[in-house]
Amino acid sequence: MKKYNKVTPEGTRDLLFEECLARRHVEKTLTDVFSSRGFNEVVTPGMEFYDVFDPGFSGIGQEVMYKMSDHRGRLIVMRPDSTMPIARLAATRLQSLPKPIRLFYTQPIYRNNPALTGRSDETVQTGIELLGADGMRADLEVIVTAIESLSKCVPDFRFELGHAGLFRAFAEQLPVSDDLREDIRCAIESKNYASLNLILDGLEESQQVTAMRTLPRLFGGEEVFERAEPFCSGDQSGRMLEYLHELYNSLSRRGLGDKIIIDLGLVQRNDYYTNIVFSAYVKDCGDAVLLGGRYDNLLGCFDFPMPAIGFAINVDAISKIMLERGKLCTVLPSDVLVHGETGFEIEALSYASTLIEKGLKCENSIFNTKAEALEYAKTRGIRRVDCIGNSIQTINLA
Repeated sequence: MKKYNKVTPEGTRDLLFEECLARRHVEKTLTDVFSSRGFNEVVTPGMEFYDVFDPGFSGIGQEVMYKMSDHRGRLIVMRPDSTMPIARLAATRLQSLPKPIRLFYTQPIYRNNPALTGRSDETVQTGIELLGADGMRADLEVIVTAIESLSKCVPDFRFELGHAGLFRAFAEQLPVSDDLREDIRCAIESKNYASLNLILDGLEESQQVTAMRTLPRLFGGEEVFERAEPFCSGDQSGRMLEYLHELYNSLSRRGLGDKIIIDLGLVQRNDYYTNIVFSAYVKDCGDAVLLGGRYDNLLGCFDFPMPAIGFAINVDAISKIMLERGKLCTVLPSDVLVHGETGFEIEALSYASTLIEKGLKCENSIFNTKAEALEYAKTRGIRRVDCIGNSIQTINLA
């Protein structure tokens, strides 16, 4: 019964050669940015207890989690998100550290996407979490770090900035069920105007209903704030819009205004976002390559309340884009093939080590004859063969 012994599970794939080089390059480029800004790396388990991702506060539906049980029958899931395990880690291992706590990670997440053909169920992400810091200074640092990180890999991205609280402020005043409220959120997020209008047409007209109709159209630059002002007359929504405007102006002074689009229809599913949210997109990639925002209430769910903000970058998506654009080196052949004559195998290995120490990429011949070694070198594009016997013979191949 080996029906599936030659295929990978749906939503996964093997990576070969250039793909591996691309992933490592992107990981190093991004983590170098993080570490240079004082963030320290952590790694959480690939398996976590289901309770860490309770849908009540995580916003991650049960249906997207890969589940199993341990030897005691406790429900375990493959990590579908990195922020919540890091919140758990901070609450249990980092309580004594001075605030803020600066963390970064590079690790895969696992999500079941049965209805989305072509989307990977296993995705490598890298990102940062700034814990114990609130206010404009912290928000600016994280957003600038996100923009500078992407700029080192794919400079032509579009960065969208919004506020999670605006949708909630309007939605809470609608006389609808939680399920219908979620349908409205989905329609706004996807900018599905037809679906959104179909739902809202069944409600009595009000300022909140008008705001919901308008939210997905409120995207652009400075002009968005003026267009949104009539819908944000309340104290709460007015303060949110004012703060977002101040943040946008500060980023513009940093010279980032041309990179940023204000999108008040940015209403991501994750329920733990409380304040600003942001995402980034690159041409020819349908999904966001970066997602982030402020989640000031999440650590309270782990009995370690503090403000926090962070973002995650899809390493696999960035790697694929860079490969397709020819921005990364291909796999190069070895500089030298070292072949040991019969009886000189150990000497050949020692000689290869000396070449490696000098910075050469060196491959050891496992063939019995020089002719076989030379033929192999030609097929692999290796231009130099060093034969080790009573003397060293260097053969240069065209």
